[in-house]
Amino acid sequence: MKKSNQEEDKITFKNLRRLYFFALLTIALTIIVSQILVQYNLNQQLSDSKIINFSGKQRMLSQKIVKEVLILHYVSDTASTKQISHLNEVLALWKKNQNALENGSDSLAFPKEKSETLSKLYLEINPIFNKIAQTTDSFLLNLKQKKTTAENQKFVNIILENEGIFLSKMNQIVTQYDLEAHEKVTEQRRIEYWIFGFTLLILVLEFFFIFKPTNKKIERLITRLLSSEKKALKLAYDTEILSEIKENSVKELKSLNYAMENTLLYCRIAPDGSIIHIGEKFAKLLNYTKFSSNKKFSEVLTVDEKEQTNFDRLIFEKQRSGWQGEISILNKENETIWLDLSMVPVMIKKDELELLIVCFNITERKKAQREVERLNLENTTEKINQQKIISSKIVENQENEQNRIAKEIHDGIGQMLTGLKFSLESINLDDREKSEQKIEYLKKLSLDIIKGVRTATFNLMPPELSDHGIVSSLAKLTQELSKLTGKEILFYNKTDFDRRLDSLIEINIYRLTQEAINNAIKYAESSHIIVQLSHSETLLSIIIDDNGKGFDINSVDKKRNSESGMGLLFMKERIQYINGRVFINSIPGEGTRITFNIPILK
Repeated sequence: MKKSNQEEDKITFKNLRRLYFFALLTIALTIIVSQILVQYNLNQQLSDSKIINFSGKQRMLSQKIVKEVLILHYVSDTASTKQISHLNEVLALWKKNQNALENGSDSLAFPKEKSETLSKLYLEINPIFNKIAQTTDSFLLNLKQKKTTAENQKFVNIILENEGIFLSKMNQIVTQYDLEAHEKVTEQRRIEYWIFGFTLLILVLEFFFIFKPTNKKIERLITRLLSSEKKALKLAYDTEILSEIKENSVKELKSLNYAMENTLLYCRIAPDGSIIHIGEKFAKLLNYTKFSSNKKFSEVLTVDEKEQTNFDRLIFEKQRSGWQGEISILNKENETIWLDLSMVPVMIKKDELELLIVCFNITERKKAQREVERLNLENTTEKINQQKIISSKIVENQENEQNRIAKEIHDGIGQMLTGLKFSLESINLDDREKSEQKIEYLKKLSLDIIKGVRTATFNLMPPELSDHGIVSSLAKLTQELSKLTGKEILFYNKTDFDRRLDSLIEINIYRLTQEAINNAIKYAESSHIIVQLSHSETLLSIIIDDNGKGFDINSVDKKRNSESGMGLLFMKERIQYINGRVFINSIPGEGTRITFNIPILK
């Protein structure tokens, strides 16, 4: 029943992760699609202002051409080369700009495709433009050839007649460009409103169909955990009573168990029975040397061929499920040795299986079997000790997990969702200015909710802790929190510590470090946080430094009812649980240093 509940809890956590991932994915896709649409429309509008400016400039250039022609014809007695050259430059620029406006230009980012109205207007203005351009060219040619003034007067009249029509048509083109630009802006605004409405709909749907049902599941899970805690406490109490009753009769058995624990024998083998690594004590017991490294484990274990065959069959049949039992072997000196052997399958890498063989030399125990049978308490005591350890771990892990989950959901995601709900309800679309301000606020709040969901998902038990140990998990913790918060959080393993500790000690070290970093981010308002790990033969030390605003330790100790005061109290209680000590040094305005010292058992 207990195992079924644990599996049920694991399934619940997996479902929660999937729901959070789906919520994040939906919001992210909505934001990405909205940005793609907005950027597409903005790119369509980049050249509008430049086109309108060039269209207006064409009117000015046409007037400048007329002015230069009139000056050359009526004012100047003799046309200078400089004046003619200047008119040629203006005329060339006018032609170039007209061609870019009509046919498009890659260098100016002018589109080649135009609306039907603009295309029609350019068809109407083309004959007038060509007439003015050709007449001006003819006028300049006459000036260079110094022909009669009467012929130039005819060209001037043609230019003056067409210049007014050109200006009128150009005004229509500019007006049409402005009208189309305004239509694009109106369309952009309409699209943004649709995107905003769709985003709000997504958030409301996620609230009612994801976050609200998830909250109910968590409440049910916490209730079940509390019930399991009561059962575990009762089991621990019953176990303690039973242990006291049997204590006097198992003193000799405890002594024997202690001797067994200090003669641990182990090795690692491949599924085909070949030896990967063998411990020194085990190698000494089996007379294993480098010269016999090409032999299978069964051949090193015993010289009896029948026993070798039986053990090879046992490895083949139990390499996936594991096996535990007692075996007898015959060594090279024809001595029989009894081993209490456990075979545990271990997945080192993906699709790469190894078998861990752990043995206890129980030859002496077998010789004293009558005495052990008389006591008849070995198995009972072993189960009692194991159950006691399991119960203690269950109680501790359940309490820590339920407090953390409740706090993160209530203080983080729950409050932000409530704020989002009230902000949505308060939007009045009739008041556009305030609506736009609230929309910007809702965008920021949505990003905060996303960060909160990511943080809550990340704070679940990290796989690095169980797979690789405390060093890898702390490195991953600082890296992920740095990404989530945008603050500089660094981790240093100063003494290259690489040992594995008891799982209960590792999870408490991880949670203590996580709590200290979160406090530095949330309350100290730090921008730089450094986590340092070092060790000696008997002590593991973790130091968390931040450059935050600091605090007065004495005043916080007096205010136990405050959030910060209770956080420090819980931190001290947790470190005491693993026989460690915590030292807190803080100076207001300069920062805080928290040091955890944990004894390392040899």
